[in-house]
Amino acid sequence: VQLQASGGGLVQAGGSLRLSCAAFGSAFSINNVNTWAWYRQAPGKQRELVTHITSDGQTYYADSVKGRFTISRDTTRNTLYLQMNNLKPEDTAVFYCKAFDKSILQEYWGKGTQVTVSS
Repeated sequence: VQLQASGGGLVQAGGSLRLSCAAFGSAFSINNVNTWAWYRQAPGKQRELVTHITSDGQTYYADSVKGRFTISRDTTRNTLYLQMNNLKPEDTAVFYCKAFDKSILQEYWGKGTQVTVSS
């Protein structure tokens, strides 16, 4: 499975962005993914989990983004989304999407997309 993230950019505090992560590969491999996630890495910090959604629709959000970010997935387009509202300067980071197939303990990562929030 190959992942391609897009949608980052520069936005003012309080603004919104929607990130997309398109998945490419065999239908078998994509359908075997159990968890789809967004991570971010701010300058000088470790990569952190922002949110994830499981194949049965369960979601998790880091406390720092609850109520502001929404993860969703369009299975017909094999695309993962992250709607980010009320962005804050501390959200500035490179955002990465990840897919995890627990049957083979395989992680797939996309290249990051930069999100910069100005104050």
